[in-house]
Amino acid sequence: MQTSGGAQRFTHEQWPCEPKFRRVNGWRMHYIDEGAGDPVVLLHGNPAWGFLYRKFVKPLTAAGRRVIVPDMIGFGLSEKPTREQAHTLDGHIANLTSLLRQLDVRNATMVCHDWGGPTGLGFALSNRDRVRALVIMSTWAWPLPAAEFHKRIFPWRMMHAPLVGPYLLGRHNALAGRGMYLSVVDRKKFAAEAQPIYEEVLPDPGSRLLTWTWPRWIPLDESARGFARFEWLERELKTSNFPTLLVWGREDEVFDQKTFATRFKELLPHAEGPELVTGRHFLQEDSGVEIAEKINSFLDRIDGGQS
Repeated sequence: MQTSGGAQRFTHEQWPCEPKFRRVNGWRMHYIDEGAGDPVVLLHGNPAWGFLYRKFVKPLTAAGRRVIVPDMIGFGLSEKPTREQAHTLDGHIANLTSLLRQLDVRNATMVCHDWGGPTGLGFALSNRDRVRALVIMSTWAWPLPAAEFHKRIFPWRMMHAPLVGPYLLGRHNALAGRGMYLSVVDRKKFAAEAQPIYEEVLPDPGSRLLTWTWPRWIPLDESARGFARFEWLERELKTSNFPTLLVWGREDEVFDQKTFATRFKELLPHAEGPELVTGRHFLQEDSGVEIAEKINSFLDRIDGGQS
């Protein structure tokens, strides 16, 4: 498979999905659209892409579901703008909205992980007539407090400083490389099977802009540029009655289960879970098939409750 940039190739065994592209707000977005039935939209964060969900596709499509996995603009096989102004949280929500409206997605289950949380929830809470259910994993949707991990001077805040961030994450691809490696449980398997592909789709500093600019939207105080959007997300989420499943990695240190899953339970007391699986922040790498089956069981229960 060749990417939109024309340089990277993957075997069918590594990524056995047909690439599709749409123009969203002037950018070329890559996505996959497999199977038939009610759609399940799988949303990645930073610095991942749709490949993160490769273990989900077969279990979900085999259960009679349509699987849509977009690459956020700036990641994966999608176009990678080289201007920081192209990468705002509202912009990413608008890009996702454009894609799903073009595909006329309805009765969708939004699977939200990392930055796919604020992005996917932003879509869901603005398009309630198109959404059926939520699956929330290792993410957040409120302004403060940030995760303890994101408040540390080293390594997080230093990595996103004006000079250090572009050097480590831009020139040396530290987040897609060592960052992801440290955020899985089975590191040996990840290094052999997946890490080269995550690094390959971010081949040069220009293509890695989003890896060090997107985290600057994580609110650390009330002056943060994303503060108002996260206030809106928290306020709207409290009014949500979407059936919701929480799935968390036992070993997650970025959005730890005790703090963040508990907060989601406070906002969404009707939510199921959290169901714990083996996994650090990128729990899909360690427990992809298991999580997909949990999603199938969750949606089957919804179907049974509606019959």
